[in-house]
Amino acid sequence: MKQLKILIIDDEKLIRWSMEKHLSSKGYLVFTAETGEEGIRQFELNSPEIVFVDNKLPKMQGLEVIAKLKSIEEETIIVFITAYGSIETAVKAMKAGASEYVNKPFTFEEVDVVLENINSRLKIGKEIQVLRRQQKDIVTFDHIIGESAIFKQILQLSKKIAKTKSTTVLLLGESGTGKDMFAQAIHNESDRNKNPFVTINCSSLVETLLESELFGHEKGAFTDAKQMKKGLFEVADGGTVFLDEIGEINQATQIKLLGVLENRVVRRLGGTVNIPVDIRVVAATNKDLKKAVEEKTFREDLYYRLKVFQITLPSLRERKEDLTILAEHFINYYNVQFQKNIGKLTEPIIQILKQYDWPGNIRELRNVMERAVILESLNTLQTDSLPTDIASLHEGKRYGAISRYVDSPSAEVTLGSPEFGFSTEGLSLYDIEKQLIKQALQKIDYNQTKAAELLGISRDTLRYKIKKYLL
Repeated sequence: MKQLKILIIDDEKLIRWSMEKHLSSKGYLVFTAETGEEGIRQFELNSPEIVFVDNKLPKMQGLEVIAKLKSIEEETIIVFITAYGSIETAVKAMKAGASEYVNKPFTFEEVDVVLENINSRLKIGKEIQVLRRQQKDIVTFDHIIGESAIFKQILQLSKKIAKTKSTTVLLLGESGTGKDMFAQAIHNESDRNKNPFVTINCSSLVETLLESELFGHEKGAFTDAKQMKKGLFEVADGGTVFLDEIGEINQATQIKLLGVLENRVVRRLGGTVNIPVDIRVVAATNKDLKKAVEEKTFREDLYYRLKVFQITLPSLRERKEDLTILAEHFINYYNVQFQKNIGKLTEPIIQILKQYDWPGNIRELRNVMERAVILESLNTLQTDSLPTDIASLHEGKRYGAISRYVDSPSAEVTLGSPEFGFSTEGLSLYDIEKQLIKQALQKIDYNQTKAAELLGISRDTLRYKIKKYLL
């Protein structure tokens, strides 16, 4: 469990000493300061969650200190210490941002009651954050569907990894294979599940903004840094950070990330102090990181630090045994969403789905099933509710709106011809598809969107096939 940090700002040495001794015995990490100026420095260095501030301080008074602390970190909980009976001053302190106050002379029992109230509020606040974050779905491995042997092995390994305390995990696999769900399940089935699960897509932010989001920044670190901001590594303390598209980060950020993984500390932009963090990092990418290491675009030491445990999620093409159960799961889900009553898939539909390559993997399957449920008016899914490039696989119509023709031993295919024939040496479907795609691209000057329309397939499918044939 995360150890709460408390800062005591009081010019009386006996109070500082006695409170530090008492609160340390209660399990808090305690820092002390004699003056307001020193207290502010300690606050910026250690980021305590709770600060006790005395009203009467040399030079800088308690109310000034409270205002300054709140300008640095608005969420800080401040307990105001004032002389007995100074209600008017206490009210001013509460207006300035203090959450509680105690009167001098006070007892440790009074301090403990104040801290119990604060802890209750912190606990409720954290529970609300967790519930808000997970209100749509609490993803566990029970929510991840798959009956194929290869997928069962991956699930079994992932469950074991989740139970370890802080092992770094690297998730590999094509786009749409479910890496984000695995990351959430690893967090939710770990002993970190009551703490934050923070996710960031490393490819969605410019380099400078990504560093600020991950590591935070001090006030004045750059032009728009109006106040101190904690980074996601600090926010996730005690929990999990999911770095999606890890292969997109630059060399400078890679070095800083390696430092976090090696030393479990972060340093904010513009800062000079290392801040300890207790986090698990789960990283994901659809890139070939090993190749990136060879090409010197990804650091070798970071690569091996990330892949303490590496899980490679199979594409949907590699686990077609799971296609039917996944498709019917999505149908059932969208039946509820759109108030439909579509039943199990028929064998002809299953065979059509299995003929398709699914370049977008499970994400594409989900989108296709959503579309089909919306369009279908019967209680059984029909071929015409499927997208053209999938429905065209029915009865051998593999190329949709494109006519096929072979008129030479080289098996060259001509777009727009009315029929196709075989050469005396036979015909390869692989060669036909490759030739069709090549000619379509040439015909419209390599515009992929128009080529996909010409071929009667989606742009994602075309891109997958271009990669497949290395065109």
